[in-house]
Amino acid sequence: MSLKVKCSLLLCLSILIVIIAGCTKEKTPVEKMYDVLEKVVSAEKIFEEQQNPLVTLEKREKEIYDQIIKLGMKEYDQIVKLSDEAVLLADERKELMEKETSSIKESQKEFIKARDIKDKFEDPALTKLANELYEIMMERYKAHDALYLEYNEALKDDKELYGMFKNKNLPLEDLEAQVTKLNETYKRVYTANEKFNMLTDQYNNKKLSFYKQAGLKSSK
Repeated sequence: MSLKVKCSLLLCLSILIVIIAGCTKEKTPVEKMYDVLEKVVSAEKIFEEQQNPLVTLEKREKEIYDQIIKLGMKEYDQIVKLSDEAVLLADERKELMEKETSSIKESQKEFIKARDIKDKFEDPALTKLANELYEIMMERYKAHDALYLEYNEALKDDKELYGMFKNKNLPLEDLEAQVTKLNETYKRVYTANEKFNMLTDQYNNKKLSFYKQAGLKSSK
């Protein structure tokens, strides 16, 4: 083999080594954090997809409730029919809530990876933002846990109420007590949902601040 050929081979090998080294170079903390935050967005796509269908089912259930209240016991068959429909709606709502919660759990599984990244930035401002971002998001996950529990309690109370509507001999005070109980449950659902939404807004704003400080742009 000639010296010229050997030199050419060595040059190609050197270039290949440089390319491989470039491909295997470890990502910076900023790049790692970016990957985590973008994967969180992807993980919550299913969560986002449940929102409109869930609201639609809730509105329909409210319409059924209003219809039943207006009906007299002479229209008992219609009350039974509407009550059965409302129970089915409650089951559908539970299914959507389970999908939503599963999506949030996947999001949490991805986001927890930020714990080992958030203190490794050279820029102190980035470190501060990353820690604040982490704390807000972990509180958000806790808020959704609370929302999930309250919502499921409300669904259980809903089904119990519609079962009571079908009982011709049910004392009025028992029905009134159940309605009061249900209203209290939905107040807690509303409060839990408000907290979750507030923390979501805080997280999104803090994330934008982090991206701006890091010179990043969200792909989502």
